[in-house]
Amino acid sequence: MRIAEEMTMYEKLSILTDAAKYDVACTSSGVDRRGDGTGMGNCEKAGICHSFSADGRCISLLKILFTNECIFDCKYCVNRSSNDVVRTSFTPDEICRLTMEFYRRNYIEGLFLSSGILKSPDYTMELIYSALYKLRKECNFQGYIHVKAIPGASLELVRKVGFLADRMSVNLELPTRESLRLLAPHKSRKNILAPMRMVQNGMRENREEIAVYRNAPQFVPAGQSTQMIIGATPETDYQIMQVTESLYQKFGLKRVFYSAFVPVNEDKLLPARTEAGPPLLREHRLYQADWLLRYYHFEVSELLNEENPNFNVLMDPKCNWALQHLECFPVEINRADYKMLLRVPGIGYRSAGRIVKARQLGVIGFEDLKKMGVVLKRALYFITCNGKMMYPTKIDQDYITRNLLDSRERLPDSVRNAGYRQLSLFDDVRFGAGGGIL
Repeated sequence: MRIAEEMTMYEKLSILTDAAKYDVACTSSGVDRRGDGTGMGNCEKAGICHSFSADGRCISLLKILFTNECIFDCKYCVNRSSNDVVRTSFTPDEICRLTMEFYRRNYIEGLFLSSGILKSPDYTMELIYSALYKLRKECNFQGYIHVKAIPGASLELVRKVGFLADRMSVNLELPTRESLRLLAPHKSRKNILAPMRMVQNGMRENREEIAVYRNAPQFVPAGQSTQMIIGATPETDYQIMQVTESLYQKFGLKRVFYSAFVPVNEDKLLPARTEAGPPLLREHRLYQADWLLRYYHFEVSELLNEENPNFNVLMDPKCNWALQHLECFPVEINRADYKMLLRVPGIGYRSAGRIVKARQLGVIGFEDLKKMGVVLKRALYFITCNGKMMYPTKIDQDYITRNLLDSRERLPDSVRNAGYRQLSLFDDVRFGAGGGIL
């Protein structure tokens, strides 16, 4: 390990922003809180906007690590203790200065702060608390702050940070306890879930308190999230989505983020490097399925099972489900209930709501659907308007599949030219032949 004795702020920023790029936080704040006019920044939904780097990761917030020094030796992490990299840390004052100066120049809309483990979880969490306290109380920064809680830190420290941040997250790291034990032996599922449960309970108590005392301080108003690394260990999509569903149901998480495994270390326990690169398409499919769980009333057991444990790489999960359940289609747009409309490919939850409202005023036709935002090139195989389909077609799996693939979403060349062949992209997780529907 090389520790820089003296380093400029710019040099620290270069190191700690680069080290932070593996943390995922591409989400809106979900908080609608105006500044009171005495400080700087606000948390209105429109105030938090995002841009994306070339690899698709969110860079809109000032996204930094407090330190890249770490006492843990996680196999997959670029900052693990056994790696020979330059180490450095910000001070709480430097965090405040960077955030305020970047905000004044309109470079950022808020702060995303994560960290390695410096000396101990409690010591690191105290430094993070000190930085956020100065930022909120001394600099009067009222913008959005997303902070990572350190597993193993005192729950009281985590609670104090929760009153200063808008969103908190505790990284689950890997989908299963066994994988965590293998690749991150210094971390435990118990230490990860304990702060997650504390934040959940704290948010519930805070809502009750605010209902009584309107001006009570808010605790994690934008909710909590977590992140899992995908592709470092051999879990199937089915196992990953089961964990996700459990987190949403038992811990009330706002979001689960999926981070495609990027090989930055050489270790016999990690997947071998391949020309295919990180499994970004798999990550994309998991995000699509995650959306179905949170907004479309799907359950994991409807999308995957033990016989088909992985998503079809050529088709999004909703289209895949519809093709497997053609007995439910076509759906009559003027009569179907809201939940059934949500299951039609090409109809989003906003357009489904518009359809339900518009039906109260008159009969809906295909032209009306187009104006409501329905993607007819997908929906036309699954709907009727006034008992008629848009074009003469047949409810047949092969026929619909061929036509959907002709107008399929933009896929990498390796996938687009693969036809019905299973991708080599997922060879590292030993996908079976039953992974797709084709």
